[in-house]
Parts: sequence; C-alpha cells; structure tokens
Amino acid sequence: QVQLVESGGALVQPGGSLRLSCAASGFTFSTYAMSWYRQAPGKEREFVAIISGLTNTRNYAESTRDRFTISRDNAKNTVYLQMNSLKPDDTAVYYCGAHRGSSNFWGQGTQVTVSS
Repeated sequence: QVQLVESGGALVQPGGSLRLSCAASGFTFSTYAMSWYRQAPGKEREFVAIISGLTNTRNYAESTRDRFTISRDNAKNTVYLQMNSLKPDDTAVYYCGAHRGSSNFWGQGTQVTVSS
C-alpha cells in the first residue's frame, strides 16, 4: 500500500525557515520523481518543486526558486523541502507527490502558516 506522510509544517514568522519531510512507502522510491505542491485557501493547488528519481535533477516554481530547496534521501525513502525567507504568501497546505509515467500518488498535506 502506497503511503506518503508529510511532516514539519508549523506556524513561523516572516523571514523564518522550515524543513518539510515526506516519508514514502509501498513503492520503489528511487525510481519515482518526487514533488511538492501547495494549496492556499481559496486557490488552486500549485507546483512548488520537483526532483527526479535517479539523477536528482531539480526544477522549481519561479516564486520559490531562490528560497526553497528540494532534496531526497533514497536510503530513507524521504523527500525534503527546505524553505527559507518565508513570506505570508507561502501560507498553504503543502503536499508531497510521487510520479512515474501515469502513476501519481499524493500525501495528505501539512499546514504551513507564515504570520507575525
């Protein structure tokens, strides 16, 4: 059974940092691209970052490119999102995704709130 479990979401002040984690199980983790998406209240889910399975090629949304870093540890079946210089606009539920061909799996999300 495929599981993606996000953690690390919290309330943080503007300018602060957080590291999100996503623990995966039930599939061959290293062969899947892993992504982070987010959904703010009243808005559609939007792409944040993605990292490929074997070559660790990374791509980012324009809004997060200079502040967020996606990484993965294939030995731990875990993908991370390091978020720095957080802004109130980063407030959202952050979702972890796994992708290979037509297979797409999603976690339940973790709440990130950026507020003073």
